[in-house]
Amino acid sequence: MYTYAMKRYTGSTGESQIVSDRTADQIFGSLLQEIVSGRLAPGEPLSEQPLAARFGVSRTPVREALHRLEQARLAERGTRRAFVVRQQSMDELERLFEAAGEIEGAIAALAALRMSEIERRQLAALLQEGEVTTDPEGYAALNLAFHAAIRTGARNDILAASLQDLNLRTFGWRDANFRADADRMATSHIEHAAIAEAIIGKDAQAARQHMRSHVATAFLVLAETLSAASSDRRP
Repeated sequence: MYTYAMKRYTGSTGESQIVSDRTADQIFGSLLQEIVSGRLAPGEPLSEQPLAARFGVSRTPVREALHRLEQARLAERGTRRAFVVRQQSMDELERLFEAAGEIEGAIAALAALRMSEIERRQLAALLQEGEVTTDPEGYAALNLAFHAAIRTGARNDILAASLQDLNLRTFGWRDANFRADADRMATSHIEHAAIAEAIIGKDAQAARQHMRSHVATAFLVLAETLSAASSDRRP
């Protein structure tokens, strides 16, 4: 679910590469959850060798996972060039989610005008699937698919490219919300339903507003989670 650029290969070497990518995805997801939950505090080291031993893998997928965390601005190089958990300010996260909400809102508005009938029905099917999904991991994957379908339906590669970096830096947090907050899947689905209804009904303005609200709510849930984690760490 955390795959951003998995390549397809053929042959035994290619199969090993895909396995390595999937392992890196799993390590990335585990470390992300620990950062969001506060179990990994800002400044805490993320050393390749101890992590490789912990996950029972070579250093290669660990290194890939750490680079993804760096790209997502969740990790940074410390004084000795080793990775550490990066301090995230609430102001920075708020600006990040605000930007993502504005771009995703524009994409949703375009999707309402440009999606084909087949694409609208596919969006409705994703919504229906999300209604019966109770597993956070499964819902996170559906969440990605839902947003990707809207992005494709908007048919604007410039906006899609602008969103790519923001997605790398926000979707991990948004996915983690589904595990950290027991109610988030239900509220997310309600928000998805409003977005889908607007897109299927070709109401561009409503689609924009519901998407912006959806991303804003994701930030507010995250802010509460981070605040609770910070309180738990205080002596």
